[in-house]
Amino acid sequence: MLNNILDKIRLPFRKEKELYLSLYNITGFIPRDIQYYKLALMHKSISHNNKNGKALNNERLEFLGDAVLGSVVGTIVYQHFPKKREGFLTDTRSKIVQRETLNKLADKMGLIQLVKSSCKNGNNHNNYMGGNAFEALVGALYLDRGYDACMKFVNNRILGDLIDINKIAYKEINFKSKLLEWGQKNHIDVTFNELEEKTDESGSPVFRYNVFISGIEGADGIGFTKKESQQVAAKATLKRLKEDPYFIDSIFSEKDKTPQTT
Repeated sequence: MLNNILDKIRLPFRKEKELYLSLYNITGFIPRDIQYYKLALMHKSISHNNKNGKALNNERLEFLGDAVLGSVVGTIVYQHFPKKREGFLTDTRSKIVQRETLNKLADKMGLIQLVKSSCKNGNNHNNYMGGNAFEALVGALYLDRGYDACMKFVNNRILGDLIDINKIAYKEINFKSKLLEWGQKNHIDVTFNELEEKTDESGSPVFRYNVFISGIEGADGIGFTKKESQQVAAKATLKRLKEDPYFIDSIFSEKDKTPQTT
């Protein structure tokens, strides 16, 4: 049946038909405008300008897909856990849309093999090409098919087959890794500095760490282990990144002043 539909589209090249089939197998939808998806699969390493001087790569679709995915997953999590509070819902959504999870999904679904790039080993642990392409794909699907299609894609293909929402909801989130991931994605230095080590009234060790992002101080964290204090500091800093636009502006302003190593 699918082949008959593709035959009616009269695709001129075999590779074009293979792309339609691959996208259908991944999303569950036949593309209406294949150009959205081709752009979603174009990594910035092969970016070029069109005749109007506009850069052609998947970064803008990645931005759109990130917003759509956050909304879709947020809605699903809200409906799935009707008795849970805001903090639990936020953490669960974060676990699903974090870069590491999206990278794994892109690999499992065969999406990473479709990405056009000049990079070698594009899906290694230090690279987020797959996760970026996944977000760009959601952006393409949104423009091509609308919000409801994105909801069906995530519900049926992701949470229906590849992710156990209950299992991931109760998995402990690593805030430090999440913050470092954010820094790596945005090419911004993130450092953790020990401020203090002392003992409390019972003689237990207490540690205090703070976070600096691009030289801008984030938040402090106190814990009974170095790991715990870093997690607390990272969580508080992530909250600032989400809620404090002036904090984010100062970070990117400082980044523009200081060339970043790649």
